[in-house]
This record gives sequence, C-alpha cells and structure tokens, in this order.
Amino acid sequence: MSSVLVSHPTVIVLLGPPGAGKGTHAGPLSEKLSLPHISTGDLFRSHIREQSKLGAIAKSYIDAGKLVPDALALDMLFDRISKSDCAQGCILDGFPRTVAQAEALDQRFKGEAQLVALNFDIPDQALVERITGRIACKECGRPYHLRFDPPKNPTRCDGCGGTLYQRADDTVEIVLKRLEVYHAQTKPLIDYYKQGALRLKNIDSNQRKDQVLNDLLEAVAPHFAKC
Repeated sequence: MSSVLVSHPTVIVLLGPPGAGKGTHAGPLSEKLSLPHISTGDLFRSHIREQSKLGAIAKSYIDAGKLVPDALALDMLFDRISKSDCAQGCILDGFPRTVAQAEALDQRFKGEAQLVALNFDIPDQALVERITGRIACKECGRPYHLRFDPPKNPTRCDGCGGTLYQRADDTVEIVLKRLEVYHAQTKPLIDYYKQGALRLKNIDSNQRKDQVLNDLLEAVAPHFAKC
C-alpha cells in the first residue's frame, strides 16, 4: 500500500490486552503504511543501553525500584518521533497505557498530528488459550502454537532444529493476572479515545492473521490518500 498523508502526520496507537496481536501485526502494518513502528519497551532499553542522558535518568528510577515518570517516557518518545523517518507519522506500541498518559500525549502533539487508536478486541477466554499455547525456538526465535500452528516435532524447530520452549510467564495464572491489570488500568483508554471523531477503531483480532491485517488497513484508510 503506497500512501501519503492527507493532512497532518498520522500517529497510530495500538490498543488491546496482552496477546491480542499488537506485536504480530505492528510489523506488517508498518511495512504496508511506510510508517516506523515504535515500541516504547524497545525505546527504553535502547536509551539505557546507549547510556543516553534520558536513559541514565530512566535507569536511576528503575534501579531504585520506581516507575519511570510519564514525562520522561514522553521525552524519550518525542525524541524518537523527531527523527526524519517519522515525518509522516508512526505506529506506537506500548504507549499510552493509561488515560493520564493519553492526555499527556495529546497535549504534547497539540493538534500537530492526527491520532488514531486501533483497539484489538478479543475475548479473555480466547486470549488465555492463545497465550498459554505459545512456544518458540531458542535458537532462531521462530514462534509456534501448540494448537493453531504446531511444529512437526513437539520439541524441535521445523526450521533450524533448535529446542522449543515456553516463556515462564505464559501460564494461566500469570495471564489472568495480566488481564486483570489490563482491565483495571488500560481498558479505560478505549472510552477515552471514543470521545474523538474517527479516533477509535475496533478490530476483531480473534480471526485469521490476514483478515485482521486487512481490517487494520481498512480502518486507517480514511487518514491516507493513495499515491
């Protein structure tokens, strides 16, 4: 999909519970729209690894066992957005997580960008089944699913022959706890973004991957004009 922006840069925010498919579709969506995918988790780790000024401040909070302040997270985010590859917009993954962060994000943009929230909608029961069935190769990282995309050999990767493993936090108990936190802290973002015209698009992510991607592209199409 070759595209140019209609007016202001378009910032796409990916919303949804853990395991809903945000990470899975961020890459293909980024490629189709020619917009960089910005994962705030990766951004934090990059600043800390490179020992930047912002990274040093963030590390001081983390080392003290404290949450990194929203203002600092926004500073890191807007430092990244100021790069030339974000001139037409970007795709945000992992921020905002709370209404307070969303309000701060809007204040920083001050009408200079059009913001669209894509909400990956999926029932909790389907999420638990999806997450607890995930396994991956230790060597090449290839993902599998015990039910939906099983390997030929339950202990070996089809591609490189590496050992398959399951993440320690992909258990029913931990997944249910993460969903509890999501519903309490992050789900209110859906109501926040419903307030703006065209700002929130609900996507049924309990479908085939190709259908979900098509729905995502259709949802953002009004904000783009084909070349």
